[in-house]
Amino acid sequence: MARRILSHKALRADFDAAERRKKDAQGEGGDHADEQEDEDEEGAEASDEAGEVGDDAPAKPKAKPKAKAKKPPKEPKPKRVRTPKVVRQRVVWAVFNNSNARVQTFAYPQKQEADDYAKKMTADKGTTFFVQPVKEPIEEKKE
Repeated sequence: MARRILSHKALRADFDAAERRKKDAQGEGGDHADEQEDEDEEGAEASDEAGEVGDDAPAKPKAKPKAKAKKPPKEPKPKRVRTPKVVRQRVVWAVFNNSNARVQTFAYPQKQEADDYAKKMTADKGTTFFVQPVKEPIEEKKE
């Protein structure tokens, strides 16, 4: 045996109709009852529009909300992709002191001179000096 699928709209309409019959039998219950009846009538109207018939609810025309004038959607602007400027770099040997402050730079082929300078400064000043390779941007001449 196959199960029968229950229509929730029909069940809701039946429940609303039973609630209205209860309210009519008991009489008016104040402002809250009026609000409840208004909600019940709206539910019955919704079921009437769906093709179902309410028990004893008067058919009221449902007020349509005013449509707001919508602006047409703007076309999205294409995203501008900037390619990063490629900066050419060169490697140089830099002599640093203990505070990581650059003291002197030497061209890449002059590593031996940079090492000698660091040893000389260490002996003269009594603090540590060391050599590290550093990349520097190459300044291009604009003509």
